[in-house]
Amino acid sequence: MTETYEYQSNLDDNDLKKVGLELMFLTPEKTSHGKGISAVELSKLLDIPVDVVKQKLKILLDKQIVRVIGINPKLWVFDEYNFQRMDEDDDVFKLLCCFDDVDFDRYFQY
Repeated sequence: MTETYEYQSNLDDNDLKKVGLELMFLTPEKTSHGKGISAVELSKLLDIPVDVVKQKLKILLDKQIVRVIGINPKLWVFDEYNFQRMDEDDDVFKLLCCFDDVDFDRYFQY
């Protein structure tokens, strides 16, 4: 029963999508650390409270599509390898693959 509720909430979770996509398209130039981004930096970049960002990072970590580097600060990195191997029916996979409302200019400079 809990999984069904989680499934519904993740499909419509805009903050989770913002955090996931930001990590997916993260470049070293966007961070103060070349290897990843801290939760605080991500919070400022997305204008989302840091507690919410940490909550979303935990969901992505549980799905094994982000990795943590270091201890203080923890740097978060998207794991492309594990993302490509996710079940296509997974709610987080569907959320991150839905590009209907995504502004790609935010992630890329043409």
